[in-house]
Amino acid sequence: MPIRILLADDHTILRKGLRLLLERELEFTVVAEASNGREAVEAAGRATPDVVIMDIAMPSMNGIEATKRISQDYPKTAVVILSVHSDEAYVLRALKSGARGYLLKDSAESDLIQAVRAVAGGKAYFSPAVSKILADDYVRQVREQGVDDPYDLLTPRERELLQLIAELKATKDIAELLGLSPHTIDTHRSNLMQKLNIHSIPEAILYAVRRGVIS
Repeated sequence: MPIRILLADDHTILRKGLRLLLERELEFTVVAEASNGREAVEAAGRATPDVVIMDIAMPSMNGIEATKRISQDYPKTAVVILSVHSDEAYVLRALKSGARGYLLKDSAESDLIQAVRAVAGGKAYFSPAVSKILADDYVRQVREQGVDDPYDLLTPRERELLQLIAELKATKDIAELLGLSPHTIDTHRSNLMQKLNIHSIPEAILYAVRRGVIS
């Protein structure tokens, strides 16, 4: 079965370039295009894509809001944000909206194929450039503030769980993989989030990227 893709960007030339790039791969097919966020939401319902490549800055409805609506209404559709912004605030907003991937536009040519395959397979994906920027910034903050890295407070089991959470694995699947009950997984998750002072799964994913647990 081919991976069905929706392209959402307000620049026609960029959409054409992305289509050409993606359709070089035999397992990809672009099933729809949208020039703004509202069109993207409508096209997601009509074309039932597996993956949406979504720009952030679009007219009528921005990409973050469109991602939120698609993630809520069509949870089997994975969204990859394509952006010029590499700072943490944008990445976290994207994750909170339900995005599973985040790419920088200037690295799309080298990263897009991997990103589509990853999110279609149920994984998260970030541009290596985004991961490096976030990791470097994290190291700088730890050094400048002179604080201990809270990652060191985690037990081996909690570190293992953090990686599995960041890879978007469901609680039931994690429990089966580790041979533990879902209740025990919930307890470990609560403990690690308290130690890291994070309060949501998107924040856990972002932390894992910053700390280099996932790339």
